[in-house]
Amino acid sequence: MDWTRTTSVIRRSVPSPAQRRTTLAAVLAGALAVGILVGASNARGETAQGPAPAECPAELAGRADCYTGRDANGAYYAVAIPDDWNKSLVVHAHGGPDLGAESDPARSIDDLGRWSVMVKEGYAWVGSSYRRGGYGTRMAAADTESARRLFVEEFGKPRRTYVHGQSWGGNVAAKVVETYGGQHGAYDGALLTNGVLGGGSRGYDYRVDLRVVYQYYCGNHPRPTEPQYPLWQGLRAGSTMTSAGLRARLQECTGYASPAAERTALQQRNLDDILAVTHIPERTLESHLRFATFTFRDIVHERLGDRNPFGNEGVRYSGSHDDEALNAGVERFAPDPTAVRDLSYDSDLTGKVSIPVLTLHAIDDPTAFVEHEAAYRATLQGARRDGHLVQTFTNEHEHSELSDAEYATSIAALDTWVRKDEKPTQRSVAAACGAFDEKYGTGCLYDPEFRPAPYASRVEPRPGGLRWPAMTAAQERTWSGIEGVGIAP
Repeated sequence: MDWTRTTSVIRRSVPSPAQRRTTLAAVLAGALAVGILVGASNARGETAQGPAPAECPAELAGRADCYTGRDANGAYYAVAIPDDWNKSLVVHAHGGPDLGAESDPARSIDDLGRWSVMVKEGYAWVGSSYRRGGYGTRMAAADTESARRLFVEEFGKPRRTYVHGQSWGGNVAAKVVETYGGQHGAYDGALLTNGVLGGGSRGYDYRVDLRVVYQYYCGNHPRPTEPQYPLWQGLRAGSTMTSAGLRARLQECTGYASPAAERTALQQRNLDDILAVTHIPERTLESHLRFATFTFRDIVHERLGDRNPFGNEGVRYSGSHDDEALNAGVERFAPDPTAVRDLSYDSDLTGKVSIPVLTLHAIDDPTAFVEHEAAYRATLQGARRDGHLVQTFTNEHEHSELSDAEYATSIAALDTWVRKDEKPTQRSVAAACGAFDEKYGTGCLYDPEFRPAPYASRVEPRPGGLRWPAMTAAQERTWSGIEGVGIAP
C-alpha cells in the first residue's frame, strides 16, 4: 500500500484565518457526532476521510484552526494552523511507543496541546498517532513523513519544515532526518527534545539490567509457582498480567510506594540494591520496569518472532551489598544475532545527517538519561557529521515536559540557524531564552557549560558497545538488501 496517498479532497491553497474560522464554527456543533461516526467506521475496518475541521485543544482556542484525519494506512493525525502563521511547519513525532493494537486518535491531539507553544510561536503543526501501537521506529518515521505530505497536499508547501521529536519520538525524528532529510530533502532542520538517541540495540540495555537484577532480588516476576520464561522476553506471550499487577509485585518486594519508615528492612535493602546497581532513579523505577516488561514483550513476541535482541553476558554488576553473589546468581543470556540486526536496522542511527539538528535535554531526565546525548554526538562524530549538531542542556528534572520558554527558544534558534546560516551555541541559546520567558513565564534553566559523560558511564557496555555509530551507513545499505529485515509496519 502506498502510505503517501490520502482519500481526502485536495485543496492547494490555505484559506484566510477569517474563512477558516467561519468554516470551523459551522462544523463544531457536529464534531461529536462526526467522532462517533468515525469510531463506528473504524470498527468496520473503513478508512476515515480527512482532514476535517476539529476543535483545537484549550491552549489554542481562538488562536488557530485545527483539523484531524486518518491516512491511508490507518494512522490518525492532527493539524493546527495559527491565525498568524509564519508559513513554516513543525512535524511532530510522539514518544512511547504506545502499546495499543490500533492507532490512537487522541494521541496526536494530546501532543498538540502539550506542545501548543510551537503554534503560539506562529508555526503550523502536524503530528501522526502512527498506524498501530507497539514498537517500530521506521514505521513511525514513515507515518510522520506521511503526515507532512498530507499537510503539503492539503494546505500547500511551507517555506520551511522542521521535524520535532520527544522521548522515543526523538529516535523517530532522528530516523526521519536520516531517511527523508537529505541536503535537498523535505526537512530543513530538526529539534530533538529529551530524546532516546542511543537507538534500540543499546538504548534499552539498562532496562535489560533492571529486568534481571529485579528478578534476582525479588523472585516474583515470575514467581516460582508460575510458568517460567527467559527474562529477555519481558513477559511470556500468554500472560494476563496488568500494570496494576506489576506494581503490586514491585511494592511487595521493595515497598517503593510507601514512605521509607513503613518499609521492612528487606524491602529497603532490595530497593537500595536495585537502584544502586541499575542507576535508575527511584521515582521512575516502576515506569522502567513496566517498559522492561510490557514493551519488551511487544518487541520480542510481536515484532521479532520470539527472537532475543538483548544480552548481558560479560556484564559486571556492582554497587550492591554483595556484588559477588549478585553476579553469580543473576540470569545471563546472549542475543540472537538476527534479532539484534533487525532491531538495529529499525531503530539505530547512522549519523548520516545533512541538516541542522538542535537538541534540548534535561540533565536530570529520569527516563531518557542525558547520556543518550553523548551517544548521539558520538554517532555523528563517527559519521563525521557532528558539524550539523548543537546540543543544549537544562537543570530540569522532567522527561515528558520542559519549559515552554525553552521550547520557544529552541525552535527560534533552529529557525535562525536555517534561515540565516547562523549556527547557535549553548551560550547563545541560553542568552536568548529570557525574552521568551517574559512571554511564557515558565523559566530558563539552561546550563551552557554542561557536557554529558559517555553513555558507557551510565550503562554497562556490551561487547562492541563502545563504538559508535551502533549501525554504520554501510551496514544499513547491506542490511536493506535482506528480505524481511527490520520490524514490519
